Amino acid sequence: MSPPLPIAERLASLPGYAFDEIDRLRDRRRAEGADVIDFGVGDPVDPTPDVVVSALRDGALRHRSTGYPSYVGNEAFRVAAAAWVARRHGVQLDPQTQITTTVGSKEAVFHLPQAFVDPGRVVLVPSPGYPPYVTGTWFAGGRALPYAVTERGALLPDLDALPPEDADALAVVWITQPHVPTGRSARLDELRKLHAQCLERGVLLCSDEAYSELWYGQAPHSLLEAGVEGVLVFQSLSKQANMTGYRLGFVAGDAEANASYRRLKTQIDSGAPDFVQDGGRAALMEHDVAAAARERCRAKAGLLLPALRARGCSVSAPEAGLYLWATVPGGDGVAFARELLAGPAALVVVPGEWLAQRVPGAGHPGEGRVRLALVPDLDRCREAAARLHAC
Repeated sequence: MSPPLPIAERLASLPGYAFDEIDRLRDRRRAEGADVIDFGVGDPVDPTPDVVVSALRDGALRHRSTGYPSYVGNEAFRVAAAAWVARRHGVQLDPQTQITTTVGSKEAVFHLPQAFVDPGRVVLVPSPGYPPYVTGTWFAGGRALPYAVTERGALLPDLDALPPEDADALAVVWITQPHVPTGRSARLDELRKLHAQCLERGVLLCSDEAYSELWYGQAPHSLLEAGVEGVLVFQSLSKQANMTGYRLGFVAGDAEANASYRRLKTQIDSGAPDFVQDGGRAALMEHDVAAAARERCRAKAGLLLPALRARGCSVSAPEAGLYLWATVPGGDGVAFARELLAGPAALVVVPGEWLAQRVPGAGHPGEGRVRLALVPDLDRCREAAARLHAC
């Protein structure tokens, strides 16, 4: 018998990826014949808008002999991204030096620490939060330090409250604006305060704004509105334009930080396909794309919020984002999620315990909660609401 193949310790020590586990549980239930409605992974089933598909099709023909795309993104897309930032947030950016096209936002989030974090340095991450904030830090040899985000507590970290040893080692701070899954948005004065703290300490401040265009009342501010120096903002076309499968986003902000990120990026990928960037450019220039996505989210939330409350959950309407964040009866999110999937409701939701890390002095921000991604279409959401009312 051959000896086992080697595996890197950094990979072997990783916990399972929560969303992969959810897929396995869902597939097992479907194999049993259940009509499962999936609110697990944030992957909208609504089709990519026609204006985007048309640009993708035209771009595929136009670029069929152009070879590898630019590492940093084609100029037309970066110009469109800069124009979008100016129109949406009132911030002027140089598309040549302050915007970099990315292959979605997940790869950019995961790889970023390799450009800015030396072994042993600290990266401050929200809990609950996107798993690549943590895993990307681990792979770079850094230490991920979680800060708690709850429905009513502080939304952003206070660097003045960090223990001296953590403050001295701090390299990067991650925020999510709006925060997911709580659905809360930081005020501009809060963003300015955190930005000033990071500038004073020479710390890179990063904001994941992939859900910024899905709001229910007032549009969220971007971190860019608080300042550009020492800031990188991560945007995505996945949610606002239903382009999850095309993998397209951009990093915007400080020119020096962008240059460092670009230097790393050239070692990792060969750029986003030009025809995909053509589709993304159309989405950024077409104002109704994001508006339609917002209206769908509002309608879905309007169906599910009362149904969850009837099922015994405590849940508030989000300010923004794709998710509902519910406190469950009984205080055990894992048990509640398993019950919903195994029982007659046959609904996939994500336990909050799987999305958050325990925070010293603040407990477990995900305990006793579940997350629902508003991704099934309106008819399936209506069916899910009926099942919740019935069970």
